[in-house]
Amino acid sequence: MSSQNKNPQTSAAKTALKTAPKTVNLPGQISDVDLRLLRIFKAVVDNGGFSAAEVQLNISRPAISLAISDLEKRLSLRLCQRGRSGFALTEEGEQIYHAILQVLASLEGFKAQVNAIHNHLKGELNIGITDNLVTLPHMRITHALAELKKAGPGVRINIRMIPPNDIELGVLDSRLHIGVIPELRPLQGLNYFPLYEETSQLYCSRGHTLFSLNDTELTIPQIEKQDAVVPAFAPLADVKPLHRRLNAQATATDREGIAFLILTGSYIGYLPTHFAERWVRDGQMRALLPDELHFGTQFFAVTRKAARPNLILEKYLEALGV
Repeated sequence: MSSQNKNPQTSAAKTALKTAPKTVNLPGQISDVDLRLLRIFKAVVDNGGFSAAEVQLNISRPAISLAISDLEKRLSLRLCQRGRSGFALTEEGEQIYHAILQVLASLEGFKAQVNAIHNHLKGELNIGITDNLVTLPHMRITHALAELKKAGPGVRINIRMIPPNDIELGVLDSRLHIGVIPELRPLQGLNYFPLYEETSQLYCSRGHTLFSLNDTELTIPQIEKQDAVVPAFAPLADVKPLHRRLNAQATATDREGIAFLILTGSYIGYLPTHFAERWVRDGQMRALLPDELHFGTQFFAVTRKAARPNLILEKYLEALGV
């Protein structure tokens, strides 16, 4: 066979090899550094050159040139022509530019999906609350619940009004996601976030023998002789002396129970001022020697330290401002 006669199949194969795109495997994993280089290259292309990209990128032209060179080495491709004749993309550079647009669009899509998860919360929030905090003027719990409802309309909120000790146990064993309790002895397994401070005073009702006496007629010994209702749970150490001075003849697990017994006219007892205000305003209760017989209580939001990540709880804590 003559050397001038060429095999058609061989010629076709050589032509295919010349026209076929190069396959270059990107070594290693795409890192934050790679993403930075891709964004620099995109800015250069968008601005039509290195000089024009300086303002947008806020880095010097030599730094931009070095970044493009690093990217070309990383990809094993010549991406652009630069020099006195100006800036121009190579064919490979054109393809890489369009690929970069896809990569960055995918990243933005990922961010949008994450934001959507935060904005469309689903699940439950189980809260344990010490009774009768709703009358506090600050309303932080109410406002936080409103914000959570806006952020996650599908979130199911379950509130249990139970004694402080039961709230602590419920949070510790994960039956409750969060609790709101008065200051007690801190437990190691709980996080404590300060929420409120309330003032409590000693009250009697209209039917009680002390109700008609003014403060100048009242004495501490006289008050200490009266039948009193005290909390069934242990008070703080600095509050115990005030309760010990009372003639405890009844107990209640919550403030509503204390109010019931005070309103009988047979007992005196301590109540938060914000809770007793409605009866004081209507002339059904009065405080006894309020300048002397009062104490403050700090309230905390409590969560379990070892709890699994929970977006609903995080959103609620954020709304509480803790």
